[in-house]
Amino acid sequence: MSILKFSKTHEWAKIDKDTALIGISEYAQKSLGDIVFIELPKVKDKLKQAAQFGTIESTKAASELYSPLSGEVLEINKDLINNPQWVNESPQDKGWMVKIKIGNNNELSNLMDEAMYKDFVAKEAH
Repeated sequence: MSILKFSKTHEWAKIDKDTALIGISEYAQKSLGDIVFIELPKVKDKLKQAAQFGTIESTKAASELYSPLSGEVLEINKDLINNPQWVNESPQDKGWMVKIKIGNNNELSNLMDEAMYKDFVAKEAH
């Protein structure tokens, strides 16, 4: 059973045992608008919690992507390179970006669950 956690920079991590899929939240993709380009790290790259791991560009702006957890990149969603719109269509399914081997489970305490994240977004929107 996987657990979904969110960062304050609007990335999500779907945790399953010692791995996590990472992407951006529904709120983030709506804020960005139509996604046209994504730059992702390479397999075997080491990510650090809260450090930049890539870039996402929309018709409105370019933004950095920040890793919600530290770990080693096991896989990238290569299909996103030719289909960046998947982030808009399905941010928590087809729009996942990287899969990592989690480096430090203690970092999970720095993330929000879905209810906390919804409260966070509601406050940020005002």
